[in-house]
Amino acid sequence: MRRSLAQQRIGPTALTRTLAWLRICAIAGQSVAVLVCALWMKLDIPLLPLLVGIGSLAVFAVYAAWRQSQPTPLREWETILHVAADTLVLGYLLYFTGGASNPFITLLLVPIALTAATLSVRAILAVAMLAGVAYVVLLVWYVPLPMPEHAFGPSGFTLHVAGMGVNFVISALLLAFFTNRLARAVRLQQVEMQRVRERALRDEGILAIATQAAGAAHELNTPLSTMRTLLPELRREHASDTVLGDDLTLLEGQVERCRTILREMVAFGKAQLSQVPECTTLDGFVHGALERFQLLRPEADLELQMDDDAGEIVLRTPPGLRHALLNLLNNAFEASALKQSQAVDLIARRADGWLEFVVRDHGPGFVATDAPAVVGQSHKLTGLGIGLALAEATAERLHGELTATNAPDGGAEMRLRLPLAVVEAKNS
Repeated sequence: MRRSLAQQRIGPTALTRTLAWLRICAIAGQSVAVLVCALWMKLDIPLLPLLVGIGSLAVFAVYAAWRQSQPTPLREWETILHVAADTLVLGYLLYFTGGASNPFITLLLVPIALTAATLSVRAILAVAMLAGVAYVVLLVWYVPLPMPEHAFGPSGFTLHVAGMGVNFVISALLLAFFTNRLARAVRLQQVEMQRVRERALRDEGILAIATQAAGAAHELNTPLSTMRTLLPELRREHASDTVLGDDLTLLEGQVERCRTILREMVAFGKAQLSQVPECTTLDGFVHGALERFQLLRPEADLELQMDDDAGEIVLRTPPGLRHALLNLLNNAFEASALKQSQAVDLIARRADGWLEFVVRDHGPGFVATDAPAVVGQSHKLTGLGIGLALAEATAERLHGELTATNAPDGGAEMRLRLPLAVVEAKNS
């Protein structure tokens, strides 16, 4: 696993994609250069062999484009073969145009520079050795480049200097542009890998908490059953004590509530394992979640805003979505309570192919901080710190997002956005 991640980090795919664009530029530039030298400057160069070499590079470019469209990932050795093909074609063209005396001989350094930015040390050594061998061969074997006697002076030195200048400009542009593309691709890959690692750490924390919660739910069932048995007996023994009777009635209600929560936890776990979504309208889903929230927080003053046309959307809601919405509502109520308020606002709407749930509270809002959120850590005195983590995990699993901002009129706003293409039921 570690080796595959390293290969992905150094980016053979990114280099192959960059080489494809560079190959297109090379075909166009080489074609123009050959035609200008042969037709305009009247140089006696072997036109047919040069066009054959450029045509071979064009055929290879078609193959390389087809290879990139395949689902099989590119290996590093394949990328080295692509670099070798470009280097050999360039060496072939330089052989017919003066060999190492051609000012464009320094273009052999471009593949080395691009390889050094993305591939491993072994790949760099292989490409450098190939370019070095090509350079040595071109020092000895080559077709001399004819110099015109009328266009650039009798010695031809001016033509060579002009070629060196053009070569410098081309090399600088190629290195600057394509090296920047490669570096940007590598940075994006590193950012994505960092995000994956953070998600893995968060999921491990959630899994650990879920394991402990499952064990606690199993252990709590026994004392709850004991209390459920003893409370009616206490009521009968103290039937004349009205105050104690009221307290015992309250305790019985709380015990039943705990047993209901445990049963729902078990049912939720089974639903998560089955991964069978529930088909319901948005209106039914929202009101079902609000009924559950009102049972948990009967004192909450909840205001719902939902368009009529949005309420008719049929959803394939996974089991975790309702709990994610309940977590957001519960956090909003606790935030409003910090300012002696019981108001919570929920907005459900459809917007540009997205389904949005906006939960607003009337509390103090968010305080700017650079510290990252940690699973299991909460700034509330009675919080466990997993509500938002679970909601964010649910959003990511459904290819959505969870964002937090301060509302303009005070308080905080949590926005859960899900793509309708993922959660909306398809018409059969």
